[in-house]
Amino acid sequence: MQKTVFERRPPAEAVVEHALRGTEHGVVWLDGLTRPPHTELTGCIDADLVVVGGGYTGLWTALRAKERDPDARVVLLEGKRIGWAASGRNGGFCKVSLTHGRDNGLRRWPDELDTIDALAERNLADIADTIDRYGIKADVERAGVIKVAVEPHEVEWLRARECDDRNVYLDEEAMRAAVHSPTYLAGHWDKGDLIVQPAKLALELARVAVELGVQVFEKSPVIGLEEQGRHMVVRTAAGSVRASRVALGTNVFPSLLKRNRLMTVPVYDYVLATDPLTSAQLREIGWQGRQGISDLANQFHYYRLTADDRIVFGGYDAIYRYGRRMRPEYEDRPESFRTLARHFFTTFPQLEGVRFTHRWSGAIDTCTQFCAFFGTARHGKVAYAAGFTGLGLASTRFAGDVMLDLLEGADTERTRLRMVRKRPLPFPPEPFASIGINAARWSLDRADHNHGRRNLLLRALDAVGLGFES
Repeated sequence: MQKTVFERRPPAEAVVEHALRGTEHGVVWLDGLTRPPHTELTGCIDADLVVVGGGYTGLWTALRAKERDPDARVVLLEGKRIGWAASGRNGGFCKVSLTHGRDNGLRRWPDELDTIDALAERNLADIADTIDRYGIKADVERAGVIKVAVEPHEVEWLRARECDDRNVYLDEEAMRAAVHSPTYLAGHWDKGDLIVQPAKLALELARVAVELGVQVFEKSPVIGLEEQGRHMVVRTAAGSVRASRVALGTNVFPSLLKRNRLMTVPVYDYVLATDPLTSAQLREIGWQGRQGISDLANQFHYYRLTADDRIVFGGYDAIYRYGRRMRPEYEDRPESFRTLARHFFTTFPQLEGVRFTHRWSGAIDTCTQFCAFFGTARHGKVAYAAGFTGLGLASTRFAGDVMLDLLEGADTERTRLRMVRKRPLPFPPEPFASIGINAARWSLDRADHNHGRRNLLLRALDAVGLGFES
């Protein structure tokens, strides 16, 4: 099997040890942020719409509900704090795609992909408009995202992609002129994607929602969902909300609907953040355009600069735990952080001596189609969206509109999509889920060591719609 560039050019272990020494287990995005508290729900109240979940999905749904109908009584319930989970831990890549990339969309919905892409462009433009209209301060950078080739076979993949004024192919010389890494062989730059500070965006969406009249309750985990005649009753430990409609944005956490319990699995993603780079260090790597960057392997990395010139470097390992379990101790996995540190210094050997200040992890809600699925329950009174598979920053807004359309019974361009109407295949129960996922992960690693060629297992999973990508 072929060695990857990260195995061919490993840094000295002393460099890795030095960089990780004293790293704080915490999310860099939350450092220094003022997080306005919201009260816990106590007692019983009425509403027109209850939104469950205080991440991007829930926040966009509540915000859009008030924009559609300013008089609607909208309540949002969050079990812990606004943006504490994936919405405050991700890389901040606000990418246009609703289908986790065009290739995935072509494989699944080729006949409607042009419509999906047009809706995706409109969705991203609406996000930018919302940011401007409400003065959202989330360190937004309109820098785009570059996909980089670090193996020869990946160069051919990039050459095959469409290019226009927005999507630009960069050969080796142009790529290394934009960002200097000895691993780069080519790049494909989508200039339309946004880069944001993810935790700030979540808190700012909550601010706007409250200003529009949404009632937000924190530390109010939902423990029950009951149908009572024409209404739904959403119960928490200390209170309840009666409403005619409910939108579920619980994503990676166990669904309140039994039908969705096997639809997603939690996959842990790991991230490091460096000290702020000095001017001299920045000159060593270039990166004047401040684009987001990711590579093309199945086990891929993503990285970007922060407002204070740190590098946030994440990805590669995607770890599933038996039984779909989610526990705080899974978030601190030394071997994953060591792997990331090694790969960082292979990518930027000129930054030897840089220290990592933060390490953290978060769980991704993965489904078998790699992008969100939608539906309704309880005679149309409940709508749900989940399964974003790590590309939800922009598509959660689209999901909010889909859920509101479904709850209204509206026939829209969104609800007519087969992507919206058709549920993906579920994951099997244990022990088959663990066996299958880990076998697929092993196979994906083998493909990365074999010029990207997928083995029989991966081809079989692709054929039945259960293909798994990290």
